[in-house]
Amino acid sequence: LLILPPFLRPAPYTSFSFSLQVRPMLFPSVSLYTFSAPLPLSLSLCGFGRTEVIDNTLNPDFVRKYILDYFFEEKQNLQLAFLSFFLSFFLSFFLSFFLSFFLSFLPSFQDFLGQTFCTLGEIVGSPASRLEKPLGGIPGKKCGTIVLSAEELSNCRDSATMQFCANKLDKKDFFGKSDPFMVFYRSNEDGTFTICHKTEVVKNTLNPVWQPFTIPVRALCNGDYDRTIKVEVYDWDRDGSHDFIGDFTTSYRELARGQSQFNVYEVINTKKKMKKKKYVHSGTVTLLSFSVESEFTFLDYIKGGTQINFTVAIDFTASNGNPSQSTSLHYMNPYQLNAYAMALKAVGEIIQDYDSDKMFPALGFGAKLPPDGRVSHEFPLNGNMENPYCNGIEGILEAYHQSLKTVQLYGPTNFAPVVNHVARYAAAVQDGSQYFVLLIITDGVISDMAQTKEAIVNGAKLPMSIIIVGVGQAEFDAMVELDGDDIRISSRGKLAERDIVQFVPFRDYMDRTGNHVLSMARLAKDVLAEIPDQFISYMKSRGIKPNPAPPPYTPPGHTHHHTQI
Repeated sequence: LLILPPFLRPAPYTSFSFSLQVRPMLFPSVSLYTFSAPLPLSLSLCGFGRTEVIDNTLNPDFVRKYILDYFFEEKQNLQLAFLSFFLSFFLSFFLSFFLSFFLSFLPSFQDFLGQTFCTLGEIVGSPASRLEKPLGGIPGKKCGTIVLSAEELSNCRDSATMQFCANKLDKKDFFGKSDPFMVFYRSNEDGTFTICHKTEVVKNTLNPVWQPFTIPVRALCNGDYDRTIKVEVYDWDRDGSHDFIGDFTTSYRELARGQSQFNVYEVINTKKKMKKKKYVHSGTVTLLSFSVESEFTFLDYIKGGTQINFTVAIDFTASNGNPSQSTSLHYMNPYQLNAYAMALKAVGEIIQDYDSDKMFPALGFGAKLPPDGRVSHEFPLNGNMENPYCNGIEGILEAYHQSLKTVQLYGPTNFAPVVNHVARYAAAVQDGSQYFVLLIITDGVISDMAQTKEAIVNGAKLPMSIIIVGVGQAEFDAMVELDGDDIRISSRGKLAERDIVQFVPFRDYMDRTGNHVLSMARLAKDVLAEIPDQFISYMKSRGIKPNPAPPPYTPPGHTHHHTQI
């Protein structure tokens, strides 16, 4: 796994368990063993697991599963190597001490059977979260195919909505009736209770009807449907010394029965019961309604087939400097990527895992185009007006390099044309099957602020998000206005329906030691972290539910069931 330093890591979006199969390994029968480890990059390394040994088979189905935290905004690299039993025994002692050294020499071992590289995003973004990759690493030999299957770990994402009323509660106020409210507690493993909900106060009544409320099932019972839920009923007092009326216990399983004779509860005051022989109860509480709704996640939509369409727009204005000079932001240093290429690669290499065809539109703006020198703010980097798509991130980089040789950097810095370009495509597909992400990389202050704000307000109604990365040393204060984190952007008196823009200056993420890999990882983490929430906010606002995930894969000719966990 590519591990960022702990202080840079957010909480994981979710966790995945994945399993391994190999079909077939073209070697003599051996005892197979595999381990998973990170690519040898200049960030922290972490070997995270080894499978069991499987004897005498060329088609192993490994039983052991691996649980990994998933971060949408990070490129989580995986390396999987297959070894014979003898080498695995050797590794069990030395691997933890010499991991990065060993990885570079893996193919030279006699008992090395093959390896493959992928990202966690590739597995998650594949149909049914099932990825097939060829094994390689031994020149001239076919090593077979590895099948990786992933499933999101269940975390009880249901929310329950319920409503209660009470009847003939004890009167606690001298000059009036009671002002009742209820407090719900979840029981803990050690027998203690944790408060999880408090109703509103209903004034001056012994027969209150409380408003419906919604609570995550996880908060109510931590996913254990039989765990005790304690409910206390109080009479509210202004000074905070609320009078205890009584309590009762139930469970999520009982509540899930809905309105019935099983969900009428006697409110018992134990102290009062001990003092009065004829005490029956202090009133009753009745469940009026109960319903459950699942909270869909970003990954539910991805597993259901939603594609993330990535478009990049690059600033070709003259303020970037002459591309042939080393001072230019567009200068093509043969030994390292420039800031434009780093920003594109950092974001694009993560998003591409969620697009099945890996074909991405790439646009430029602010340049004079041959042959007539007309200024364009929406031209294809590959020169093809009918088909601006490039093959993968490397294809975009190649088209970007070619454009620098053919166009003349000019100006001004207009964003609205490229925002509207993506919006036109997004407007044509609003059924939840596609979501569009536009990356704008620029060096200067925006020239068409009013038009861009209008384009963003209109785009907020569509399935799209916008990432703006500022490169160079210019002042980008005005650009912060487009990022609606604090104040929602507006145009002509209309507020944007949702926040769809994330702006960051790349210089804030540059590593002081010159480690460009770390700089790119930091940038991607920050600019992509908001995408899942923006995605969900659109789907929720339109009432779009994810399509059912494809059924679990069953290998041809296999009659027994393969559990996907």
